[in-house]
This record gives sequence, structure tokens and C-alpha cells, in this order.
Amino acid sequence: MTRFLAGALAIAVAIAGCAQIRDITNALSQLSNLQFKLGSVNNFRLAGVELAKVSDPKRLSISDGLSLTQAFARKSLPASFTLNVEARNPNTGQGGTRKTSVTLTGLDWRLLIDDVPTITGNIERSVEIPGNQQASIVPLGVGLDLYEFFGNRGYDGLMNLAMAVGGASGSSANLKLDAKPTVTTPFGPMTYPKRLTIVDKEFRGS
Repeated sequence: MTRFLAGALAIAVAIAGCAQIRDITNALSQLSNLQFKLGSVNNFRLAGVELAKVSDPKRLSISDGLSLTQAFARKSLPASFTLNVEARNPNTGQGGTRKTSVTLTGLDWRLLIDDVPTITGNIERSVEIPGNQQASIVPLGVGLDLYEFFGNRGYDGLMNLAMAVGGASGSSANLKLDAKPTVTTPFGPMTYPKRLTIVDKEFRGS
């Protein structure tokens, strides 16, 4: 148990009866055991152009290609998409755990694209994550101007990045989230003591 969890447990014990200690211990375990992973990227639009069905910048329609080159010339390429974060709760009732759901009430995040820090945000609504080892989807609405962060790559470099994330063969492989989750417990919301780096290759927890 981390120093944070041990300290929180000591405070809880001081204000709770002995019969509640097991429930509090389980709640703190749930807090530390939630696992996260980046999932799919959906509905990617760049300067109003939908890229989800495009596999190569050269296959853009004439009108879409013109829209993007004009936007680049104006030094503004706003992108919007949904990044799906997968959250898994290992408290299944097996291996000594107590089967229980956990409610994620906050996910303070910063998005990194190719390891470049960009925008920050949080979830818009709480998400219940049942203890069944199945991944629950936490959708994050993302909106940023790619030119602001990657304009120095030139038009071709920026388009290749956009396609890698949101094109027909795109994925979240170029993305990372620096995040700090908050979950409910019997004695109120609790936030992770340290930030997590969430990637697409594996589930990660505290």
C-alpha cells in the first residue's frame, strides 16, 4: 500500500467504527487498482474536412484538398475528434478482491501528440466502471489547432500526422494522456496521488 493510501486509511480509521474498516480498505484498493488504456479515435475532422474515410492525403477530393491548403495558408488547422479511453476495474470478486463497481468522477488530462504537450481537459460526466474485467469506454472530446503545435512540420508533415491519428488507418499510437483520475469512495471523492501516463499498448494503473 502506498504512503498515500496508508495515510488515507489512518484518517478514515480515526473517524469510522471498526466495522467500516474493511469497506474503507476495499475502497482505497479500488482507487489504486483502476487501469486505463487509450482506445480508438473517432470522428476526426481537420478544418471541417472528415478524414476518417481517407487513407492518404493524395486521395482527398479536390474541394477537400483545397480547403486544407487554404486553411494551412491561414496558419490555422483546427482538429476535432473523440478519443476513447478504456477503463478497467479488476475488482471482480476473484483473487481476494471484493466485486464492486467504481465511479470515475474526474479525469484531469493533458494530451500529448508525438510527445508534444498540447491541450488539457476533463470528463464531462461520471462513468461507472463495473468489476467484471470488461473495459468501459470513457469518451474525451478533443479540439485543438494542429497548426499551433505542429505548423513547423510543413503542410505534408502536418497532414501525415493528422492521417496517422484520424485517417482510415489511424489510431491512438501517436497519442498519450498525462492524467489524474478521481473516483468515489464511501467517504467522498478521492484523487490519485500521482499522475498516470496512459498509452495505447497496455493497461496502466497507479
